[in-house]
Amino acid sequence: MQNVILGFHAIEEALRSGKGRGILYVSRKSSRIESLVELAEQKNIPVKRTGDDTLGKLAGKDAEHRGALYVQTVAKKRYKDLSDFIESKGEQQPSLVLVLDGITDPQNLGAILRSADQFGVDLVLLPERRSAKVNTTVNKTSAGASSYVPVLVVKNLRRSISDLKQAGYWVYGADVQGLPLQDVDFADRAVLVMGAEGKGLSRIILEECDQTATIPTAGHVDSLNVSVAAGIILYEMRRP
Repeated sequence: MQNVILGFHAIEEALRSGKGRGILYVSRKSSRIESLVELAEQKNIPVKRTGDDTLGKLAGKDAEHRGALYVQTVAKKRYKDLSDFIESKGEQQPSLVLVLDGITDPQNLGAILRSADQFGVDLVLLPERRSAKVNTTVNKTSAGASSYVPVLVVKNLRRSISDLKQAGYWVYGADVQGLPLQDVDFADRAVLVMGAEGKGLSRIILEECDQTATIPTAGHVDSLNVSVAAGIILYEMRRP
C-alpha cells in the first residue's frame, strides 16, 4: 500500500520514521525543500526532481503540494484483521483501541490519529461506511502520525466491539450523559469509542459500551471538537 504525504512537517516526520520506503518528489528549490532532500539522502531514500504538473497528478485534484511530496510504501504495523490484532495482544497484555463511529471529516480523522500516536493507541478501527478514510488530507493533518498508527477498516463496527469485549477489553463511550471523565477508572485493556461531532454515538454502538464518560466543560458552545475531545480522553486514559 502507498501513501501520498503532503506538507513539509508531515513529509519530514515520515522520512524520520524510517518505516517503509518511498520516493521524495520535489519540483522547486527552497531552504525547506532542500532540507527535506538532505534528510531523504541521509535515510537513503531516492529523490526525484520533476515539475509541478507531475506533483499535481500525484497529489490529486485540489491538493496543494507546495513543491514537495513523499510517496511512501507503508510499513507500519499491519494486521490482517481484528482477530490477528487480538491474537497479537494475548489474553492479559494492556492495550488501548480507539473506535471511531461516523467520523466523516478527513481533517478531524487526521487530528485524531495525531493524538492516537502521541498517546500510544495500539489500533484504530473505522467502519467501512459513513467514515473518512486515510488519504492525503488525513496524512497531512496528522503531521505524519498516520505513518505510525495501525488502522483497520471493518464491515461491522458493533460486531468488532463485541469481539474486543470477548477478548477482555472494557468499552468506554464518549457521551454527554456519561460519568465525569475524572471519575472514570479506566481498565488496562480498554476501548474508547468516539462518535460523530454533533450526533454523538449511534444507538447500537452506545448499547455496546460498558461505561460512558463526558468531559466537564464551562464554555458557551454545545461541545468540543471531536478531535480535541479524543485527545483529552486519551490523555486521561494514559495518565498514571
